[in-house]
Amino acid sequence: MFNIELYTPTYLNEWNTFVATSKNATFLFDRNYMDYHANRFEDYSLMFYLDNTLFALLPANKVSSVLYSHQGLTYGGLILNHKATAEKIQQLFRELNVYLAQKGFLKVIYKPVPHIYHQVPAEEDLYSLFSVCNAQLTERNLSSAIDLRNKLKWSRDRKYGINRCKNNNIHVEESNDFEAFWKVLEENLQKKYNAHPIHKLKEIELLKDRFPEQIKLFTATRNGQVLGGTVLYITPTVVHTQYISANEEGKQLRVIDGIFHHLLTEREWSASYFDFGTSNEEDGHILVEPLIHQKEGFGGRGICYDWYEWRPTPALHKGRES
Repeated sequence: MFNIELYTPTYLNEWNTFVATSKNATFLFDRNYMDYHANRFEDYSLMFYLDNTLFALLPANKVSSVLYSHQGLTYGGLILNHKATAEKIQQLFRELNVYLAQKGFLKVIYKPVPHIYHQVPAEEDLYSLFSVCNAQLTERNLSSAIDLRNKLKWSRDRKYGINRCKNNNIHVEESNDFEAFWKVLEENLQKKYNAHPIHKLKEIELLKDRFPEQIKLFTATRNGQVLGGTVLYITPTVVHTQYISANEEGKQLRVIDGIFHHLLTEREWSASYFDFGTSNEEDGHILVEPLIHQKEGFGGRGICYDWYEWRPTPALHKGRES
């Protein structure tokens, strides 16, 4: 039997220690990252103990009677220790469904950690979503990732962009000038999508201060002016592009091509994958072809970021046992 505890700040150190040693967590699950926007969500993260030892975490928040894998995170299913086995995870989900039903939850929306972020195989939760919860896949977004151990050739268009960037004296380097890049990012998002970055400037600067080795900015400049850049989130197995943007001059000079040429040929990464992020709209039903075309031009190929839903009725705790 699992003992399920609702997270409170008194568990912060225990939570963060578990995240640091789990088999499928990234720094996004550290409370020093999660809690930067704590005022926006009603946290309902859960901690699972087995024989008085912390066994798993579920970063989550609630909205009315719905439990969400934390809406402030791109992914965030069950975080597991190295002793987690399929049978134990099935039992965990059976007991989780009873717990949630007793607490009045009518639906769960669950975003598992994509497998490229796993340090050890950790898809026991996906099996339990099928075998215990009868969960339905409700959203699938397609990301583009490069296997850094087996890179594919770049497209002719990407090579043209790289040469255009080089011939116009574009300088690519790591930078801490988030303010200059955020101006480019905000103007571009406003003009193209009438939208804003998920993070405000002060928030990304705060997170960079808290996680200096995990969050890095690379910019393309000409005559000292920032024309474009990318913010990277660096985890043990994945280098992920959290933001990519260029202003109009930067687009004409193909500075994004120059930045990724620098990152993929002149930088060494201990991670196994370079992930460009998703290229979808409308819950994954629409593929934004110009966006994914650029990523695939560098050799990126498909990784799915999935969402599942189920109703945690008490009967589910029996699963499909014979």
